[in-house]
Amino acid sequence: MKKLKKIDRKLLLVFVLSLVMVSSCSDDFIDVAPSEENSEDFFNTEADYQNALIGAYDMLQSSFMNVLLGEIASDNTLCGGESATDVPSYQQVDDMIHTPVNSELRNIWSWMFAGVNRANYILEFQDKLDFEGKDIVLGQARFLRAYYYFELVKWFGDVPLVVDQRILFGQQFEVDRTPKTEVYAQIEQDLIYATSVLPLVQADIGRVTKGAAQSLLGKVYLYQDKFSEAANALENVINSGQYQLLTDDYANMFENDYENNIESVFEVQYTDFQGAGFGCLQCSEGNVAVGFNGIRNYSVEPGSVGDIFGSGFSFNVPTQETYDLFDESDIRRDVSILDIETWAAEVGATYVEGFEHTGFYNRKYIPRSGDLNTGDQNLTNPNNYRAIRYADVLLMAAEALNRGGIDEGRARLYLNEVRLRANLSEISSSGTALTNDIYKERRLELVGEGHRFFDLVRTNTASENIEGFVTGKHEIFPIPSIEIDLTGNRWSQNPGY
Repeated sequence: MKKLKKIDRKLLLVFVLSLVMVSSCSDDFIDVAPSEENSEDFFNTEADYQNALIGAYDMLQSSFMNVLLGEIASDNTLCGGESATDVPSYQQVDDMIHTPVNSELRNIWSWMFAGVNRANYILEFQDKLDFEGKDIVLGQARFLRAYYYFELVKWFGDVPLVVDQRILFGQQFEVDRTPKTEVYAQIEQDLIYATSVLPLVQADIGRVTKGAAQSLLGKVYLYQDKFSEAANALENVINSGQYQLLTDDYANMFENDYENNIESVFEVQYTDFQGAGFGCLQCSEGNVAVGFNGIRNYSVEPGSVGDIFGSGFSFNVPTQETYDLFDESDIRRDVSILDIETWAAEVGATYVEGFEHTGFYNRKYIPRSGDLNTGDQNLTNPNNYRAIRYADVLLMAAEALNRGGIDEGRARLYLNEVRLRANLSEISSSGTALTNDIYKERRLELVGEGHRFFDLVRTNTASENIEGFVTGKHEIFPIPSIEIDLTGNRWSQNPGY
């Protein structure tokens, strides 16, 4: 099975209709129960649990917005688009002038809570039925809840924490925002449990494994400066022998034929199934961010050497500074960033310059011509998001070992493993210099993958790198104003907003 998402869609539709879930098109993050189904009558067979689990996985596809907007918020890219008024919510985040009425921030809030509620739905009824392998189902559900809550904490700080039950309509007047330290504690508990029960390998590609849970746990620890715990979790992944860096085929790392490869620890699975429109982007089975990143009005002779890309909306364009950070010998540069002007001259392609044209595109996640098989090419790109790569694990382990004062030798070993794959020389630095080398390597290795903004925030270096960033305000984003309104103003807004 290539994708976890390949299931009986009629069966999933019946399940989703019966699922008490968050509607991203509704006015809040609270669940509204459909009258035609009684959700308490569900979970009578193992198949019910498995279908509910697929429903919980489904909201991962909506995290395309987290990746796209997270990259735009960083110093890696400019917003781009057609004009200065093209998707104002993106432009505001790029300029650090976003407010509590930003529609895309509200989407992130709503969609991630939808994921939390779908995972909680399973866990609310976890004791209703016993069957062989139920612990693996629950381990996946708890990983997914942790994944969604981690996104919410990264973006919004203190958020409502509800465990093993759905947030139902009317409870918005009772649920308070929970300090992020407590949310992190729950995330840790979920991932520790997932690590204890999940297998090293799953039969269905795309399902969560032990390595994915350990890696996310290490990342969660790192975000809290728990360096010893982070190093332990991440080195368990390294020492498992399950993963390695893609070397000879690195140039194909982000191509469809190389999805779920030996370097992939966890991927969000996408397909080209048409199921969305611009009024319901979260309904898409495709990676919507790919179309938004794409080259504006790209055209080339069919069948020619340049006929490998498709068109898009020219958002999220890398800057000249980002491109210039790469050494000429670094094989990652041309895999990560497309120099469209040089490329077009070489292959005879034409394109239209968009707003804030830099001459560069995020080559990891732009449309490929062979991907556009069905429906709207901007909504059905099947390019998986490589959410956790082994290179990221190595660099996080290096950082934890270095910043925690644990073992700089091993920190350099992991850092240099990534550098050598990139065709760069080994580094022999130590102390703060080694820390800065690791930070730089993370930027180069992970450019275009949505990590940079949060790396800058957690290392307290955002204000010196992001124009317009205000310390004490922009480390987190505002709670959508309508969410505060719907609680009767029980919640206070994040500082500065």
